[in-house]
Amino acid sequence: MQPEIPIEQLAAEVYDAAPAAEKERMVSQLVGKIYETAPAAVRSNLILTLMKPLGVLSLVAVADGIFAKIRFRGGWPDVQVLPDDVKNVEPQDVVALTHYAQQVSLHVLDGLARVVTSSPVLATSAAAALLIHILMQRHGVERRAKIRD
Repeated sequence: MQPEIPIEQLAAEVYDAAPAAEKERMVSQLVGKIYETAPAAVRSNLILTLMKPLGVLSLVAVADGIFAKIRFRGGWPDVQVLPDDVKNVEPQDVVALTHYAQQVSLHVLDGLARVVTSSPVLATSAAAALLIHILMQRHGVERRAKIRD
């Protein structure tokens, strides 16, 4: 009998072999999964981190404008994501927001890594572990590309 391969390793291998568009979709789905299980304070931080690089038009276009409503309620850059906001934002809304944010800025993913790693509750989440693995791997590839240039 062969030893069992950890699911995180299998998922990372699938991610590595995927085309760029599929990689973005996988990251978006992982963030949605993390949002689904995260406590309210972490959910607020995830939303805020994902909203930062997006302009008003993008926020209006995502998830029926739910993020634009959050943005317009407060002044920029002092936007606050309140507990009531978190109750109204569904995981699929966060998936869409993550997709848009990745189109605008790869650095938004660095912010996501900070939010996820700062939460002790997410430390045991397989989705969080896989996301961090992917982001670290992605960061290493970018750094090696810069060195070659």
